[in-house]
Amino acid sequence: MAAEAHLQAAEISASQCFEIWRHYDSDGNGYMDGKELQTFIQELQQARKKAGLELTSEMKAFVDQYGGNVDGKIGIVELAQILPTEENFLLFFRCQQLKSSEDFMQTWRKYDTDHSGFIDTEELKNFLKDLLQKANKQIDDAKLTEYTEIMLRMFDANNDGKLELTEMVTPSTGKFSYKISEFNKAFEMYDQDGSGFIDENELDALLKDLCEKNKKELDINSISTYKKNIMALSDGGKLYRTELALILCAEEN
Repeated sequence: MAAEAHLQAAEISASQCFEIWRHYDSDGNGYMDGKELQTFIQELQQARKKAGLELTSEMKAFVDQYGGNVDGKIGIVELAQILPTEENFLLFFRCQQLKSSEDFMQTWRKYDTDHSGFIDTEELKNFLKDLLQKANKQIDDAKLTEYTEIMLRMFDANNDGKLELTEMVTPSTGKFSYKISEFNKAFEMYDQDGSGFIDENELDALLKDLCEKNKKELDINSISTYKKNIMALSDGGKLYRTELALILCAEEN
């Protein structure tokens, strides 16, 4: 099968990485877990042995961590870190920490000028090109087209030709994490003019309110640093609802 052949390769392309993902994420829930994950581990080991290839250090660490963990689950970004991909391009499109999110958000706003939270297919290609350049990655047009198509296949769930910010970015919650319902109530309270954004002064009150509602203690020693990191993602001092929600809110079950 194609997935097994890709696992046997010394190096795989971004498209092949995505094919492997689709094969093993059989239920399409966005994770490889349970039986899917155990099957992947077993077939990864068999495929590498059949091809006369040793497991890489990343693969060995992964097998040690998840080989006997039936409750474990991974996403496509974690998969990209395990496989011998030509480059881990997927890692550029998932913001894991506030520090790494600033370039992402600055580039995103260049195309999402109305703060709708969406960019269309044509804008996506240029967005990816700009983001890769910020990461000092130079690619040709053919590879850029390939990456654009993969991003759409990964994240454009309703096939409307638009990519949503909330689908591309992993919330960077740090030690703070709030329910979306509570966040919306607090945001609306401080965005009294309905502009869709709040400023740095209002952020203090918003954070304190959310902490109180969610019974979290506000660490005075770290709050200034946390605020500074959040404001680094702002648009000229304006914190828009969608962007701030990505930073502060955990997904509700």
